Amino acid sequence: MSQATRQELEAQVTSLAAELAEAQAALPAHSVRPWQWQRVEDLEERLKEAKAQLKALDQ
Repeated sequence: MSQATRQELEAQVTSLAAELAEAQAALPAHSVRPWQWQRVEDLEERLKEAKAQLKALDQ
């Protein structure tokens, strides 16, 4: 894969990590709605996949 692809993945990881942190910070202390948890879980999964793709480039 090209250097551009690597940079795109790194940018995606950074963006997803920031979005995840924002979503987690927005969670209320009580009465979390299902869609709020779903958003956090979706972001965690997308971040995990992006990191795995980035790691695969190193191999």
